[in-house]
Amino acid sequence: MNDWLHNLPVPWMALVIFGFTYLLGAAIYAGVAALASGERGRSFKSMSPGMLPSLSIVFGLFVAFTAAQVWADSDRAGAAVSREASALRSAAILAASLPGETEKQLHGLIRAYVEQAATVEWPLMAARKASLDAAPRQLAEALRLVLTLATATPGQETAQRQITTAIETALDARRQRIVISRSAVNFVKWCCLYLQAACVLLAIAVLHCDDRLASLVAIGLFATGVSASALLIAAHDRPFTGQISVSPEPLLQIMPRAPENR
Repeated sequence: MNDWLHNLPVPWMALVIFGFTYLLGAAIYAGVAALASGERGRSFKSMSPGMLPSLSIVFGLFVAFTAAQVWADSDRAGAAVSREASALRSAAILAASLPGETEKQLHGLIRAYVEQAATVEWPLMAARKASLDAAPRQLAEALRLVLTLATATPGQETAQRQITTAIETALDARRQRIVISRSAVNFVKWCCLYLQAACVLLAIAVLHCDDRLASLVAIGLFATGVSASALLIAAHDRPFTGQISVSPEPLLQIMPRAPENR
């Protein structure tokens, strides 16, 4: 689906998806109703009702497989952001074991990195344009700062190793969230999902062609189910896009405070 749809608020997204699906159902109903006369009507009624459960099961499998991908991507995105925030929090806490000036510099670099991630990287990830071409400057400088530090005590040496590990963990988690931000249900999957839904709607219309009220009610019920499934998938399709998305809040919560001016 297009970017504009994923960026809509959920109520407007629901309006678009439900409206499109109901129009599809109405078009199929009108087409079958126009054709179901005379010999064609008798041919329609001779179709086996056993086709409907089979087509419905295939549609259900399509929805299940597509939703499984979406839930997995969403869970991975949330886990990557939480892991990144946890690693940076550990680095900020361990910085207290380092000399005062080094601790201040490290906190400033972590703070600058979090601000850049929240204000620059998140909009890029929402647009699926974030890149891994270059490592974030702030974390690269933090890593160099820690590695070049001449430790004076065993405690500082241990803190140096653990901070280095925490920064490397944060860099790895950042790579994961950027990779996940490019994940989406592709156009072919959406087409197949709606094509299968159209097949079920057509089968319902044909099998109930002699009772138009029953046909209209059945088509309306199934179209509602299709719309709800599509809305659920589309709202969570891109983990960092739309009203329901992974936010940078975990990173902002662990951001070290700026030193107060005196």
